Amino acid sequence: MKLIDFIKLILKHKIILFTTPLLVAILAIVLTTNPNYRYYSQTMLYTGIASGSSIEMDKPFNYLATNNAFDNLINIINSRETQEEVAIRLLSKHLLLKGPNERFLSAKVLADLKEKMPEELNRYLITSNGLLATDSVALKNRDSTSLKFFYENISDENYEKTVTNLMRLMCSDNANFIYSLLNFEHPYYSLKAISKLKSMRVSSSDLVKLSFETEHPGVCQETLIIYSKVCIRKYKDLIQKGSDAVVKYFEAQLSQSTTKLKNIEEKLLKFSQTNNILNYYEESKTISNKKSDLKIEYSNMQAELAGFEASVKELEEKLKVQELVQEKSNRIIESKKRLGKLKYAIAISEVKKADSTSLNNIALLKSNVAKIQKEIKANVGQLYAFQNSIEGVSVSSVVDEWVDKILKIADLKAKMKVAKASNKQFELQYLKYAPAGAEITRLKRQIEVAEQEYVGALNGLNAAKLKYQDTQLSSNLKAVDPPYFPLQPIPSKRKIIIIVSALISFILLLGSILMMEFFNETLKNIYVATKKLKIPAMGMLAKLYKTNKKIDMIGIQDRLMELIMQNFKHTFKTNKTSRETIVVVMFSMQQEEGKTVVVNNIARKLKNAGKSVLVLNHSAIEKDNTNSIKYSRLSKFLGYRDPRNDYKHPFLKETLNDSKDFCTYKIDNDFFNAKSYEDLVPSYINKSQELFDFVLIELPNVLEVNYPEDLISNSDLSVLICRSNRLWSKADDNILKNIKELIPSKLRFIINGVELNEIEALLGELSKYRSKIRQKIKKILDLQFYSENQI
Repeated sequence: MKLIDFIKLILKHKIILFTTPLLVAILAIVLTTNPNYRYYSQTMLYTGIASGSSIEMDKPFNYLATNNAFDNLINIINSRETQEEVAIRLLSKHLLLKGPNERFLSAKVLADLKEKMPEELNRYLITSNGLLATDSVALKNRDSTSLKFFYENISDENYEKTVTNLMRLMCSDNANFIYSLLNFEHPYYSLKAISKLKSMRVSSSDLVKLSFETEHPGVCQETLIIYSKVCIRKYKDLIQKGSDAVVKYFEAQLSQSTTKLKNIEEKLLKFSQTNNILNYYEESKTISNKKSDLKIEYSNMQAELAGFEASVKELEEKLKVQELVQEKSNRIIESKKRLGKLKYAIAISEVKKADSTSLNNIALLKSNVAKIQKEIKANVGQLYAFQNSIEGVSVSSVVDEWVDKILKIADLKAKMKVAKASNKQFELQYLKYAPAGAEITRLKRQIEVAEQEYVGALNGLNAAKLKYQDTQLSSNLKAVDPPYFPLQPIPSKRKIIIIVSALISFILLLGSILMMEFFNETLKNIYVATKKLKIPAMGMLAKLYKTNKKIDMIGIQDRLMELIMQNFKHTFKTNKTSRETIVVVMFSMQQEEGKTVVVNNIARKLKNAGKSVLVLNHSAIEKDNTNSIKYSRLSKFLGYRDPRNDYKHPFLKETLNDSKDFCTYKIDNDFFNAKSYEDLVPSYINKSQELFDFVLIELPNVLEVNYPEDLISNSDLSVLICRSNRLWSKADDNILKNIKELIPSKLRFIINGVELNEIEALLGELSKYRSKIRQKIKKILDLQFYSENQI
């Protein structure tokens, strides 16, 4: 569709396109005469989630965690539980009021609430007895952000008790007054009204904006005050309860670890006390070292004793003691035995060395030893009086050496006896320390595991307490911008509603018109008809409306007929025929296609051109529909064209039925079996009287009456007459297909009753009166900026 066609379409429907939006706008004005004003207020909550203070100084920023925290807060604000509590708290305040105040709650709403409230609900309300509005006790507990000069006669204690009672009543069943009030359509207390509160994060800051609008300014402000308090408390409880549970868990684990560690340490202490173990590892190491040293020393003493005994035997062989010596020897032996006993006693006493008595005993024993030694020397000297031994060795030196060896042997034997006793004591100590070591290791391993558990629980507790303190800081929401009292209502959208309703109605109406135009499946004009019929066109004729004198309809229709007659001549020249009389069959698919008028005008044009014409029409003449169409007042008011035909137009002038060039035929067997036009000419006409140049045969509508196939196939031309405002159906297409098979190259069509704007596509711009402004506008719309320039 071209721009000029779009403008023409709008101009065609201009009145309905502009009057309908005007009527819709007037209707919108009437409906919005008394609007319900709404009031708006808002508050800002500082969350500190994104950039707030934290105990963890090097805590990294987590974008997902921050968004998650804001989503949690907003979901808490929008939750049904929060909305229920806000609604009940607001309702409780209003129910506890002693009287209305138009500034904060209208008397009508309060009276309606009191009227609908059942009597048994009064026992859930906790009221103060004799509390005055100026009572200082009541004024102390008022929040600075609340409407205390309106709600100051309500104590906090009574208010909280009332809220608790109403909450319990609401949760009891779904048939009580409170539950119904919250779930139906009350403008202040219903969940539907409370849910209109909007919450959103302000850009990427730490602020969350709560906004609310309702029909009363006081209720709007008080609802936001209650809402901010409830959501702050719920968010804080939710965050801190989770962290507090973690702290309690680690405290319990730490207590269990402490008790377990103490019990194991007590076991280790009792075991050490029972076994007299001060330091197991040092003591066991000392015992092991002493035992090793004693073993080495004992081995050395055994070797030394063996050497001394061998030396004594060798010395005794050298001396060869005589019989006299035997007596002295016995004495000496006895002295040696006593000396050995004394040496052993001295060794035992030296090991003990406990007190002064032992020291005196050692000194006495040593003096006795000295005496025995002198006695032995004396006896030996008496026995061996001679100076030299057999080998010539001095007897005195041999005796001294022998005595010395004997004394050393006795000393070594005493020491070896003591060492052997000590070794037995060490072995007993080993038998005691071996299982004690395993038990001590097991207990210390248990202590180590318990210490690790204790340290882990302690670290977890410290981290949980740190997190708890951090959550206390992060959950410390504050109202940085308290709700204000809205003095003016929200600006009415009445003007916008009026404009938008008018605009939408215009768009819908224009869209409907464009849709009807786009989906118009009628034949419409010669170009559309050619695509649908798929046969060559002979021409088209305009719809002859009753119009004003601005348009020359006579000249337009004459020019269209001239084009049709020119196409007639062109068709017969291209399709040469040897017959002197040219037979043209005119038919239509339906009634009232205008074929009779077209046939009459073609015959008139041919006669004016000096041709002899015979018109054959069927006997079933269609009724005159001159007055069948009426011009309604509504169509006239909407500016639409008069749909009635201009029957005064020369094109619609009837042909005289009694003319010799006009005759009728009957629709009978002769008609269906006709092979030429002569079979249709009545018998009273002399067929050989005159030879006609053209014979125009009008057939009845072929959808209702069968057509003579031989007549059509023997004709020189067949012309289909069809209306432009009709739909081309499948039945039409089937019949036309059959006719095409009879005369594939001799079939044409004329489209009748075409709109004037479609005629311009064939004739060019129609000559009619236009003002200079309209001419300029039309040229602009046609993009003809240089059409007046000369070549």
